[in-house]
Amino acid sequence: LDFGNKKAVVSTDLLIEGVHFDLSYMPLKHLGYKAVVANLSDIYAMNATPTQITVSIAVSNRFPVEALEELFAGIALAAEIYKVDVVGGDTTSSQKGMILSITAIGQAHKTEIVYRNGAKDTNLIVVTGDIGAAYMGLQVLEREKQVFQVNPNNQPDLEPYTYLIERQLKPEARKDIKELLEKLEVKPTSMIDISDGLSSELMHICKQSQVGCNLYEEKIPLDPQLINACEEFNIDSTTIAINGGEDYELLFTIKLEDYEKIKANPNLTVIGHIVPEIEGMHLITRSNTKIALKAKGWNALKQE
Repeated sequence: LDFGNKKAVVSTDLLIEGVHFDLSYMPLKHLGYKAVVANLSDIYAMNATPTQITVSIAVSNRFPVEALEELFAGIALAAEIYKVDVVGGDTTSSQKGMILSITAIGQAHKTEIVYRNGAKDTNLIVVTGDIGAAYMGLQVLEREKQVFQVNPNNQPDLEPYTYLIERQLKPEARKDIKELLEKLEVKPTSMIDISDGLSSELMHICKQSQVGCNLYEEKIPLDPQLINACEEFNIDSTTIAINGGEDYELLFTIKLEDYEKIKANPNLTVIGHIVPEIEGMHLITRSNTKIALKAKGWNALKQE
């Protein structure tokens, strides 16, 4: 791979059936698409442009050739939409289930790359899009799965949850944000994508940058469908938004003086600011109470 005077960036993800996805409601084509998107999101989070992916897969003998063709159709569709080349990989058999590993390679000029460790005191914390919807989509699908197991003739009405389910089954990576920030002449001081949950990602930035943060509950962008579903499920929408994960939105910090450049943009929401490390990491609630942020998002190694 020749990137000339650019730097190469690499990200890899491993997806395991029964841990990361459930094929009882995740179509294989969607799985292939989502697996690619999840990896590309990490490249965009470095302010880089993805160029190639490799795909490795292990499957048991319960998957016919047609099933794998569906999976690869999703991978190919994502590669086409995001303009990346599938340049290799491996296929092997597994004793049970499906294992999918995708590695994404990208490029950027050295001056463009954004890391997780550059946040400074007084920086503003910004998020793209809205958050929490993907996790809520998962809750809806899990509920309908339980209903189906009890009564297989039951036809679910998913109309009120279309956005939430799409965010879960067919998420998109924010390929538009790099160009948007360039046009606005804003370079983030740090950036990460929201795969594990807003609070844990923000804590990654703070720990690696050796700073603290104040995150404001009232500023967190939520879709109306998410708010309605949270009321129906009797779950606190803020808890879902900060701990949910799989949103693949970008979370980044910018210098205070760049606020004027981004304030009118509908894609971006300022949700807090960076403070000195000694002040700690807090959520400021609507009632103006300070609560210590905890990383309750997805942790691949936690014991249930």
